[in-house]
Amino acid sequence: MLLALSLIFAATLAAPLLGRLRPALAGWIGALLPLGLTGYFLGQLGLVSGGQTSVESYSWVAALGVNLSFYLDGLSLLFALLICGVGAVIMIYSGAYLGQDPRLGRFFAYLFAFMGAMLGLVLAGNLITLFGFWELTGITSFFLIGFDDRRESSRSAALQALLVTGLGGLAMLAGFLLLGHAAGSFELTALLTAGDGVRGHPLYLPILLLVLAGAFTKSAQFPFHFWLPAAMAAPTPVSAYLHSVTMVKAGVYLLFRLSPVLGGTAAWHGLLELAGGTTMLLGAWLAFLQTDLKRMLAYSTVSSLGTLVFLIGLDLPFAIEAALVYLLAHALYKGSLFLVAGALDHATGSRDVTVLGGLFRRMPLLGAAAVLAAISMAGAPPLLGFIAKEYFYQVVLTAPRAALLSSATALLTSLLIVATAAVVAWRPFFGRPAATLEEPHDVPLGLWLGPVLLAVSGLLFALVPGLVDLPLLVPAAGAALGAPVRFALHLWHGFSPVLLLSAVTLAGGGLLAWRHDPWRRLVKRRAGVGAWGPARGYELALAGMLALAGWQTRLLQNGRLRIYLLTVVGATTALVGFTLASRSGIRLAPGYTQILPHDLVVATLVLAAAWVALSSGSRLLAIVAMGVVGYGVALIFVQFGAPDLAMTQFIIETMTVVLFVLVFHRLPLFSLLRGRQRRPLDAMVALGAGAVMTLLTLVVLTERQGSRLTGFFAEQSLPAAHGRNLVNVILVDFRAMDTLGEITVLALAGAGVLALLRLGRAERRKK
Repeated sequence: MLLALSLIFAATLAAPLLGRLRPALAGWIGALLPLGLTGYFLGQLGLVSGGQTSVESYSWVAALGVNLSFYLDGLSLLFALLICGVGAVIMIYSGAYLGQDPRLGRFFAYLFAFMGAMLGLVLAGNLITLFGFWELTGITSFFLIGFDDRRESSRSAALQALLVTGLGGLAMLAGFLLLGHAAGSFELTALLTAGDGVRGHPLYLPILLLVLAGAFTKSAQFPFHFWLPAAMAAPTPVSAYLHSVTMVKAGVYLLFRLSPVLGGTAAWHGLLELAGGTTMLLGAWLAFLQTDLKRMLAYSTVSSLGTLVFLIGLDLPFAIEAALVYLLAHALYKGSLFLVAGALDHATGSRDVTVLGGLFRRMPLLGAAAVLAAISMAGAPPLLGFIAKEYFYQVVLTAPRAALLSSATALLTSLLIVATAAVVAWRPFFGRPAATLEEPHDVPLGLWLGPVLLAVSGLLFALVPGLVDLPLLVPAAGAALGAPVRFALHLWHGFSPVLLLSAVTLAGGGLLAWRHDPWRRLVKRRAGVGAWGPARGYELALAGMLALAGWQTRLLQNGRLRIYLLTVVGATTALVGFTLASRSGIRLAPGYTQILPHDLVVATLVLAAAWVALSSGSRLLAIVAMGVVGYGVALIFVQFGAPDLAMTQFIIETMTVVLFVLVFHRLPLFSLLRGRQRRPLDAMVALGAGAVMTLLTLVVLTERQGSRLTGFFAEQSLPAAHGRNLVNVILVDFRAMDTLGEITVLALAGAGVLALLRLGRAERRKK
């Protein structure tokens, strides 16, 4: 598994070269790797269907129990096959869709990077490993959504997706850390058997809420659903791959994966049913009201994601089986329809269903793929979507809580989805075209092959369900439930209430599709309430954050050095003083009586010079007074037996005075820049800083608790560094890199001063 991921990330590096050298064949060549990985994972079907798992683990941060672990079972295998199989189709499609675009290589690099991140996510066997790949999917999707970076809509949609899913990911990380603490391990092999302990832990509810925050934001659950339709600003291959098959299913995968650990409680079932039910109905309603093909498919994807979350939340083992069948069917038909929408846009320059029409004769294969995929989306036979719809209805009719409400919500959602599917397939290919429609050009092989393959797969798996049920879906359901299961898919279940509901759904959805335009116009006239939805809340929150950042910048980064100094010194004084008083206390040793006359002379000299520097109106006198303060400190070093430090201090002070005189003589005269009413604040900050530093020094001198470093330096100074002066040895040997950094800073400062001097000389020559 690590080799598979390594190959994909290696392809990321090679993709730009491929796009430059062989742009016409880049899609076909790029598809070879995911196609080969699909073959590899198909070869694991025998292992997984036999109830076995494959585990790889490499030591990463052993002290924290974090390993680079990979875990392959039925659930991860299902997602891996979707990622690689559909990824191969997307590669071929992208090559034809972008054509000779000079950014083709960069696009393939982003796509390979995302594919590797998504594959690593579903194969991760450690929570921290999973989080790393989770965040990588967010970063790579940011580049894919914002691929057309010259459009403001693409940039804002990419930022929105990154912010929403990124914040959820951070919450999820906190949940993972708590979950690892509660279970005693971050490894899936240990977590999947620790469900009882985690559910009974006092931290269970915070863990659940934090993990659900990550899953709900990634899988666009209400109220975080708004980012997914906005992400339709991405190129169509991105919409088809990320927003119908892979990335938005990451949150669903997480719920499947952690269901044996976190599931089975009232909080789990209640939150998932509420969020999923709300999302599936709202998404279906919004999809029905759109006219842009991609937005219709985007909102219907939101609805499907809500359906999956709703099914996972139901307290029925059969609901997990239904969710997995629905997931597979949705990936096939929705991926196909997205690719159809992109091909229509490519051929006609429009995705508006009120404009498109009569295109079946020009594009029969594309039209056939759209019809097959739409039939599956509507849940009509003989497509896999029909089996998924039958399972869905069977689950909601037997729901343990609020079965009537669940059934009504499912029925209304399905009616709207059927209507949306009918509009998507019928109007572009069989409807009446608008007069403004451009003359469509032919659709190349690369644009119709992918939709046909995915749509036909939905038909094949329905007619021969044995291809996917026992070898793939049964092991996946067993992994999600944490216990072996056995079921088989059938296209025909006989006459039953479920079949009656399906018939009602198809008939009612057809009527809604027939009246699509009147309904849409009616709602549009009353659409003012929608302006205050979650999307508006995001805009207001973002605007508020930017306004706060602007105010903070104007306050703290105003270009006035005295404000910077006041802020830094004041904050440091307050924090250090509070810590000193609250944590360690102020304890001073009594009796400072050994003060010699020359100590008083030096102290008096330093204090007098400091006062002169503060009160002088002459710049030169102030500089000289500051130099006297430095020389006084050097005399203190001499008195206490540190001649090397005194020599350094003398040199630094001399150079500082000289440089100050050279630079400051070109500045304007002293002036009062702050009013008298503000000067007491300056004095308070200055006196406070001096008092805190004095107290801190006295406390340090009082608290003699010893240090291992003192003995270490004393023992190692001569044998290891060949020096007897501990201070010198520390500076040039034990702290050599730190000292080198300080020297570098001084050198850069000197270079800056030299540049200023030369600039002044050049200006004088010009005059």
